[in-house]
Amino acid sequence: MAQARPVPEGRTSADEVFEALYHDIVTLKLMPGRKISEAEVASQFSVSRQPVRDAFSRLGNLGLLLIRPQKATVVRKFSAPEIANARFVRTAIEVEVLRAAQANWPKIDTTGFQDNIEQQAAAIEAKDSDLFHELDYEFHKMLCAASGLELAFETIAEMKTKVDRLCLLSLEENAEMDVLLDDHKTIIAALGGADFAPVEAAIRKHLSRLDSVVDKIQREHGGYFE
Repeated sequence: MAQARPVPEGRTSADEVFEALYHDIVTLKLMPGRKISEAEVASQFSVSRQPVRDAFSRLGNLGLLLIRPQKATVVRKFSAPEIANARFVRTAIEVEVLRAAQANWPKIDTTGFQDNIEQQAAAIEAKDSDLFHELDYEFHKMLCAASGLELAFETIAEMKTKVDRLCLLSLEENAEMDVLLDDHKTIIAALGGADFAPVEAAIRKHLSRLDSVVDKIQREHGGYFE
């Protein structure tokens, strides 16, 4: 688990605890089903229990912790129905985000996209799945910026919290990262065209890859699912 550190001005102890635990959960340092003690976390961060309760509540609202009165709090296991719903919502949003991005594409400086893709390739070469995951996050955020619909990324990011842990398990294999990088290249190439159909096909194919990931993780790590 992340270690305690001084709280910057303007931030609360609850913020620090939340962000540290969030990071440990989504990066699988805390695996699904792992028990978490309020008292132990408070001791680790040298804070009272109230900031820990606040952080736990926020993580529970994101579906990352299962808080059970009079029972141990645990890192929530994956929920296949919630993952399916999250993919549906995200696909609906990203299709329209890319429609708007393509309309803006002639006036977009694509240097940032090319830099991001080159960094993704470097992360694959280094077998750094954590870095690749961060760059993937930034790639989709940049697409929202290109569309002029930056607020859409707030919903996309919320949907991603429901699947990020699952994706990290699959990204441990370089082949999976190669496939996603190829998808990103295809999306960027399609955005430069006049026809939206190839763009929509590319993003739908990209996001549908989650289905096979869910099947694979369920087969190999069935205990991580509710």
